[in-house]
Amino acid sequence: MREDIQQTKLEKLARIREYGMDPYPEKSERNFRNANASEKFEEFAGRVITLAGRVRSMRPMGGSAFANIEDESGKMQLFLNKANMPEELFLLFTKNVELGDFVQVTGELFLTKTEEKSLKVIDWKMLSKNIRPIPTEHFGIKDEEELLRKRYLDLMTNPETRELFRKKNIFWQTIRTFLASNGFLEVQNPVFEHTPGGADAEPFTTHHNALDQDFYMRISLELALKRLLVGGYEKVFEIGRVFRNEGIDRHHLQEYDAMEFYAAYWDLQKGIEFSENLYKEVVKNVTGGMITQYEGATIDWSKKFPVVDYFDAFKKETGIDLSEDISVETLMAKADELGIKYEKSYGKGRMIDTVYKKTVRQKMIQPCFLVGHPIEVSPLAKKDPNNPKKVLRFQVVAGKAELCNAFAELNDPIDQKARFEDQMKLREAGDNEAQMIDDDFVEALEYGMPNAFGFGLSERLFSFLLDKSVRECVIFPGMKSKE
Repeated sequence: MREDIQQTKLEKLARIREYGMDPYPEKSERNFRNANASEKFEEFAGRVITLAGRVRSMRPMGGSAFANIEDESGKMQLFLNKANMPEELFLLFTKNVELGDFVQVTGELFLTKTEEKSLKVIDWKMLSKNIRPIPTEHFGIKDEEELLRKRYLDLMTNPETRELFRKKNIFWQTIRTFLASNGFLEVQNPVFEHTPGGADAEPFTTHHNALDQDFYMRISLELALKRLLVGGYEKVFEIGRVFRNEGIDRHHLQEYDAMEFYAAYWDLQKGIEFSENLYKEVVKNVTGGMITQYEGATIDWSKKFPVVDYFDAFKKETGIDLSEDISVETLMAKADELGIKYEKSYGKGRMIDTVYKKTVRQKMIQPCFLVGHPIEVSPLAKKDPNNPKKVLRFQVVAGKAELCNAFAELNDPIDQKARFEDQMKLREAGDNEAQMIDDDFVEALEYGMPNAFGFGLSERLFSFLLDKSVRECVIFPGMKSKE
């Protein structure tokens, strides 16, 4: 059946060529968008203008026809009549133009008897003839996997999907503008790295033919940005793609956009105040208000975010006091008691994080700052001078989801190297997500890096605000190819 439809379309394409019309011309004479024509209807009524767009509906009525075309700005109704153009050109349109074709139309704006703004067409030409059946908005593709695999069809048939990615643009532009207006310099750093760092994640590898070396694809933006603080910049940020060879779920993808900023001479408290203002600005601009929904919960971003101590919350939910010398076996026993799954190769830090995610985080619904993480889960953060078992770090948590990471950055090269070495021991024990020693970064720190605050978030925050999975909010997500 599909082959028959496609053959009919190819025959119509041939008839357009036979008429002498190029069905794929290089040039369009459009001088108005549909929305402009509608908004300035009274001003331009009776004037000849040229519009263009995809045909969305066709209603032939003998010697006349109505159609709707759509461009990115909106729709416009067309009226075609044999009396207004050569009959051959009229018939070429009514017999060969179909839903999904892109056309250019020239004519005068007028009101129909039902007072609908329309264009009385006096001339037209094909801009792009489609040769595959176009899904309709109401009876098109409903399978989510197929829509994600062929996102162009999703965008074509679902206006709400197009609106989603307009909002995503607002999301990133708000962040960019907020940082730039506060004196931050935007930079672009390499995607390929000799040593991946800045996060606990398994990297992708690739081969650089010209250098004949294997490289890792970056798992975070962090270490390159901190090298810039060593070099003398004081406020820097990057918005860029990162790659992590991990599982797919509502919050995780293998490649996604992230943002990190670093500010020399800032402490954690300064970072908390700045970050809360950033979040409120983003929420307001993206959603139009300060209340969002996520997985059935109402999230109120308007109030001051409370500060929650990691150790206090962990003890409350598990009975374990992390300020004491807790063994990995104790944590595994607690995980067994609570039915929490883990790998036998996990070290103390990974076990703390695993138990936390299944206990403490499940109770965190309204936005808050989770502060004072254990040193075992934070190899790049400064120690808390009041408690060496803690680090100066926070996360914004809401709706049971972690929506950023932020640190008072570790700038002691000796301490940093020791923590990298501890991470390497975990890798050697089988933890593929533990961090590697980056000797070049340690050397950079040896030249001196000022005290600094660092902050990172990803498009997970955007998907959270829209109550969707991360994959739904990536315009072309990675998909397994069809067999």
